[in-house]
Amino acid sequence: MSTTIAIERLSKIYRTREGLTRAVDGVSLNIEPGELFFLLGPSGCGKTTLLRMIAGFIDPTEGRLHFDSLDVTHMPANRRDTGMVFQSYALWPHMTVAQNVAFGLDVRKVPGGEKSQRVRAALEAVQMAHLADRKPTQLSGGQQQRVALARALVVRPRVLLLDEPLSNLDAKLRIELRTEIRRICKEASMTTVYVTHDQKEALSMADRVAIMRDGQIKQIGTPEELYRRPTTAFVASFLGETNLLPATVESSSPGWARLRVPGGYVEAKLPPSASLEPNAQVTCSIRPESWSMTSDAGSVTAELLRTTYLGEISQHLLRTGEQELHVAELNPREVARNRPGCQLSLRVDPVDVAVLSSE
Repeated sequence: MSTTIAIERLSKIYRTREGLTRAVDGVSLNIEPGELFFLLGPSGCGKTTLLRMIAGFIDPTEGRLHFDSLDVTHMPANRRDTGMVFQSYALWPHMTVAQNVAFGLDVRKVPGGEKSQRVRAALEAVQMAHLADRKPTQLSGGQQQRVALARALVVRPRVLLLDEPLSNLDAKLRIELRTEIRRICKEASMTTVYVTHDQKEALSMADRVAIMRDGQIKQIGTPEELYRRPTTAFVASFLGETNLLPATVESSSPGWARLRVPGGYVEAKLPPSASLEPNAQVTCSIRPESWSMTSDAGSVTAELLRTTYLGEISQHLLRTGEQELHVAELNPREVARNRPGCQLSLRVDPVDVAVLSSE
């Protein structure tokens, strides 16, 4: 049965020469049974510290942590029934693949027949059964990571924890293993917490993502919600390229606003009950691919500075006043190139304009 993780005002405070440092600062969240949940953020934001408190490797300074109804806040790691996959693989070099995977079962004194069956099932799940007799030094980095994952899965943990498991692999292999890890976790219906600083990894794999900064959670949502409806400039910028535009509210009603921006105006779709005060100064986020360049009259006019052709897309840099705009468009079969210096009109759908709150 899948496990719910309930985190309530969890903090970790360290005493340093400069004073007290809050590595994790009052984090509260609920992770649903069977959910693939990502902790995403820049280096030093507290995501690995939070993961290690869930694992039991670090004792919280404040707050509570529950697996279902069981309070595990100060429970030793070996009693929490979690599986951990580290960035460094941490395989025993003198053991075979099968022996590495069986190690946790040996500690738990699982009988031989059941142990062999579970080891084989775990290796089959990660497509490594045919290499069961090899040593880790005879495997590629991607194969070693699969073995580390099998070793965590074989003990059938209540919670699976992954700490940047793909960061040591090349780009092509990382992309391949993203799909495999998601498939394995979903087939096992296992509650999984995954730490990464890689935005593409989180967007392509997660059910939900918590974006962290300075020990706090800044926003939680599905990958699409976070990408399309960020609430702050930090979240908008961290999840990919965006245009952050200063704007003045011309008019507003619940769920809608018209904003004056450099070079013209845009309209924004707001949450149903939200409205903005006229003349308020705000910042809006518009992704490069959300702009449409048009020969008709658009809502924003800008000068083209340069175009970069990248095969399937072209990236355009434009300027209106002191504001630079980044625009991306899919290339048709025949690419009509606009010359630098020409004036272009831009449009954007109101649903693609995110009005940000101050941080």
